[in-house]
Amino acid sequence: MIIPHQELSPDTLQALVEEFVTRSGTDYGSNEASLAKKVQQVVRQLEKGEAVIVYDATMEVCNITTAAQAQAYNQPTTD
Repeated sequence: MIIPHQELSPDTLQALVEEFVTRSGTDYGSNEASLAKKVQQVVRQLEKGEAVIVYDATMEVCNITTAAQAQAYNQPTTD
């Protein structure tokens, strides 16, 4: 399920994005950026619709992914 970022309180959105950008394995390339810069980049992607917040009810977790990945995941498969 996609959760519109506008529906989250500013504090909740900040905490979610901070948790996302500090996960091990999150790759920002060869240029190191500050936490604030990384958070700003992700929030900008959410605002532009390039990234979305997804909630997995089975696992009871939120994640941030690209809009394209979320759309592909939600496409029904044809057998």
